[in-house]
Amino acid sequence: MDKLVFDLETKNTFQDVGGRDNFGALEVSLVCAYSYDTDEYFTFEEDELMKFGAMAQHAMLIGFNSKGFDVPVLEKHYHFKLSSLPHYDILEEIEDALGKRISLDLLARANLGQERGKTGSGLDAIRYYREGRMDELKKYCLQDVRVTKEVFDLIREQGYLWVPQRNTPEMARVELHFEEPRETQAKLF
Repeated sequence: MDKLVFDLETKNTFQDVGGRDNFGALEVSLVCAYSYDTDEYFTFEEDELMKFGAMAQHAMLIGFNSKGFDVPVLEKHYHFKLSSLPHYDILEEIEDALGKRISLDLLARANLGQERGKTGSGLDAIRYYREGRMDELKKYCLQDVRVTKEVFDLIREQGYLWVPQRNTPEMARVELHFEEPRETQAKLF
């Protein structure tokens, strides 16, 4: 089973659609992904979302806040439940272990080095889309996927991440576990 690290960007904000309860009103501008099977990065514009869905159906999904944001935004585009696929959400794992949330940027800088964080914010991505700057949007989203992949690789290699603490220079060592997905076998009748 392939593992897909993915991220999406939207055309609009929660403020544009009346609040955080309106995932269905958010519109996808871009999905980016990394496939471990092919060792390739992919970009999918809004008219290519079915291609991402076809890849995702045969993979384990890996993301950062992907269960809480990306999947609910994407799910309306498919005739299958994206949320039913095997999934490893790094932020969810940290929340379960530590009881708090952290940004991908802070997590990446603490574990990968100061120069290895995000290159902007989701609001930048919306601006790139609205201004028709698709190359910059793709570059931004692919960087988020690269950072997420590198953080995930650390979890697999060492079994923990360092998480910065508020108002103190100390970091918490958070033990995280990842189990490789098993191939599902077809039942014979």
